[in-house]
Amino acid sequence: MYARKIKAEYEEAGARKPCPIKWLDNFSMRNFTNDQIFDDTLPVGDGVMEVGARVPLEKLKTAMEDWFRRKGYLPKSQQVLISEET
Repeated sequence: MYARKIKAEYEEAGARKPCPIKWLDNFSMRNFTNDQIFDDTLPVGDGVMEVGARVPLEKLKTAMEDWFRRKGYLPKSQQVLISEET
């Protein structure tokens, strides 16, 4: 089910930092979108998630940014950076 490993980072003061597992876990456990596609996400550490093959990364990025901003984790001036590990 979790066929892909991705990195989830954000930029702060020009440096990339891993999204803390607290953020990732909060997004995965209390996903506000009610979109079943995000059921296939599993945080495994700071900045690291395993996701299913059907999870679109751009949609995941947008949803994570929105949720992190709602929770006060991510200022509006910052963005989430998603990349797939090979």
